[in-house]
Amino acid sequence: MSSTVIDVSSRRAGIVGVSGYSGMELARILASHPNFSLGLVTSDKWAGKRLGAHLAVAAPAADLTCFSHERGQAHLGEVDVVFLCTPAEVSVELAPRALAAGARVVDLSGGFRLAADQFPQWYGFTHPAPELLAQAVYSMPEATNNAEKLRTARLISNPGCYATASVLAVLPLLRAGFMEADSAIIDAKSGTTGAGRKASEEMSFSEVADDVRAYRIFRHQHAPEIELALALGGAPHVRVTFIPHLLPVRRGILATAYGRLRHGTGGSDPAGGVRKALDDFAEERPFVRVVAPEEVRLQAAVGTNRVVLGASADARLGMVVSFAAIDNLIKGAAGQAVQNANLMFGFAETAGLVGLAGAMP
Repeated sequence: MSSTVIDVSSRRAGIVGVSGYSGMELARILASHPNFSLGLVTSDKWAGKRLGAHLAVAAPAADLTCFSHERGQAHLGEVDVVFLCTPAEVSVELAPRALAAGARVVDLSGGFRLAADQFPQWYGFTHPAPELLAQAVYSMPEATNNAEKLRTARLISNPGCYATASVLAVLPLLRAGFMEADSAIIDAKSGTTGAGRKASEEMSFSEVADDVRAYRIFRHQHAPEIELALALGGAPHVRVTFIPHLLPVRRGILATAYGRLRHGTGGSDPAGGVRKALDDFAEERPFVRVVAPEEVRLQAAVGTNRVVLGASADARLGMVVSFAAIDNLIKGAAGQAVQNANLMFGFAETAGLVGLAGAMP
């Protein structure tokens, strides 16, 4: 069997949209990454300013001058990989330009996550590059297991935050046969940074504080993505009921998934069986941490690239419930993007991410 040669040389990275929440987090990670060096950052908001004037990052990243988005496009060919931290309708225009300039692309938006015919319904526009969409590799490393495919990919579609938490909550139980495939109901709650940094009345402090509410009921664009990622992860033909909620906290997602316990599974100890299914899933997945279900909480995940999982089952009720907690800006965006870029260039999957320890042990 032939061996794969791992290229450990440094690569230059660019961030388009560095002043958004995901872009800021990405800059912090890449500024201290052992294999990537920041060579390009763009932001109309910060154009002409040093990156270090806005973010607490060390030199040489701190000394980079932010270009406007327009000016930055002339420099796309000067980096090896471009991270697009832009809205979906912007990413679908910029990705072809970055690829034509010779860079590879990791897109953090939803611009390449679905089939072309799904975009009008879920994103409100007709996809302008369906041929490129067909070439994009959707990668949620813990679920899709396509590290080899990433090595030759030119364009990686990074998963959405809700999709990441939701898929990792239910996929281990679907794979192990504990949850009926047509029964998954996912109640997910996110901090306010999931809505991006653009100011709006509905996201103001007075509107969000001391309140919890559901939104985009049956209309959230991550619902079809959850089903796509489950299919890629070995659980095809699954339909989920997905309802997102807004929490009055800055960051983090807690996803709670309910489903029918598959008849005949788990024997006399279904709770022990689902715990073992999670433990088996966590093997060789460095960012998956399994705890007792009552210990799955935002504080265990925020500030890290971890997904914290827990599950239980009740034979009397015939139900199984699982929980996943992530940081929506790291595991749900920037951290997972770096994880995918590590795999793309043959670096250690954990490079630049193991030092993100968060606030809890």
